[in-house]
Amino acid sequence: MRYVTVEEMRALEANADYFGVSYGELMENAGRKAAESIIALYKRCVALVACGTGNNGGDGLVVARFLENAGYKVIVILLGRVGQVKPGPSLVNLEIARGMGIPVIEAATPEQVPEEAFKECDLIVDAILGTGFHGAPREPARTAIRYMNESKAHKVSLDLPSGLDASTGECAECACPDLVVTFHAPKKGLERYRVEVADIGIPKKAFTHIGPGDIIGLKTRGDFVEKGGGGRLLVIGGGLYTGAPAFAALAAYRSGAEIVTVAAPKRAADIIASFSPDLIVRPLSGKEMLVEKDAHALKKLIVRHHAVVIGMGLGREPETLAAVKKILPICERVVVDADALQPDMPLHGIITPNLHEFDRLSGEHLEANDDKAAEKVKAFSGENHLVTLWKGSPAVVSDGNVVKVNSTGNPGMAVGGTGDVLAGIVGAFYCRNPAFKAACAAAFISGAAGDMAFDDVEYGLMASDVLNMVPYAIKKYRAR
Repeated sequence: MRYVTVEEMRALEANADYFGVSYGELMENAGRKAAESIIALYKRCVALVACGTGNNGGDGLVVARFLENAGYKVIVILLGRVGQVKPGPSLVNLEIARGMGIPVIEAATPEQVPEEAFKECDLIVDAILGTGFHGAPREPARTAIRYMNESKAHKVSLDLPSGLDASTGECAECACPDLVVTFHAPKKGLERYRVEVADIGIPKKAFTHIGPGDIIGLKTRGDFVEKGGGGRLLVIGGGLYTGAPAFAALAAYRSGAEIVTVAAPKRAADIIASFSPDLIVRPLSGKEMLVEKDAHALKKLIVRHHAVVIGMGLGREPETLAAVKKILPICERVVVDADALQPDMPLHGIITPNLHEFDRLSGEHLEANDDKAAEKVKAFSGENHLVTLWKGSPAVVSDGNVVKVNSTGNPGMAVGGTGDVLAGIVGAFYCRNPAFKAACAAAFISGAAGDMAFDDVEYGLMASDVLNMVPYAIKKYRAR
């Protein structure tokens, strides 16, 4: 059985909301589908709906409404106080139920849970604890689950039995339902139960396109207490061009990396250091370009960083490319960009090619808005065992198994430096996250930052405008 994880489900719901099917609509669909299953199985009777104060309780309140309209005598037991109900669709559905005259009994303590109501009803709908639950049930949910299990009534759980930890499949003190109506897909641990899967209307784009859901679970500096926990990133770039590695490094800081070091040829290093006092810059042995003997010195730097971004502004001198070829195998986690993207390189990790670079690497010519891009990027990634973030319009990300299209960005971003900003964001996220997640999140955040900048300056947009909006885009979409 293919299970959907808790994080995957949260991501799909967030993406559904972003692409036009709101949390409220998903809750309405879930409750309606569950009620339809109940009505098909059980004749009109006294139905007790036991609701928690979260989204699972909101689903139960929708069920209560549909059962009431179908002629059932419905009582709602709210395990908590009205003021504790999660704001949004759950609270809205509580007010609708009360407005319909459905009795709602508040039970904030074990003593307030009405044991007689569980004994005297014919049907119990379990909507107490949902996928966000882990550990052992706390009161008053624990008492309600015990009364439920002791009752002779028919029992239906919504999404999963209350007390089941959907992350582990373990169940210390669980409801024991006759049926589980689960939403969208089965969760871990449901193989022990009779299960019906209800389609709640998650749109196709929630699966195929990158949205705020792909930011869920992303680890950045705020998730760590220890020094350096936010990630240490090494940027290897510069030579003929100096702005490119500086943009990448500053974008990495803005994306939550804690320590960013730029390693560049001497002339470029001096210029990069002058851009900002925030930058840690290490000059290499070559004055004008990266050279082969730098590979040995860089090895010591590489092992002290969680990830490496390489390629921006390096140039394509034969000696420089030979040095890159020696450096790449040393890097455990690496983002390869720009001049380092050559067909004979030992590429791995994450690559961020534009249209021309992808053509050079794969021999596949793609245009912006190419309807074959997803298919060809996925095939290339699978053949080469890496993650590709193709900087088309729209961008495409694939690890060879899954492919997703980015939903953010605008034509104003077709300006020099925005690709370097993107590379820095990818590197920062890659320090502490899996490659595919880092690439998807970076594509979305980079485009979102570009959209925010475009709202301000339209086609006067520069890469520095995108850079400045990166932390605001992260804040906006992590909070959704």
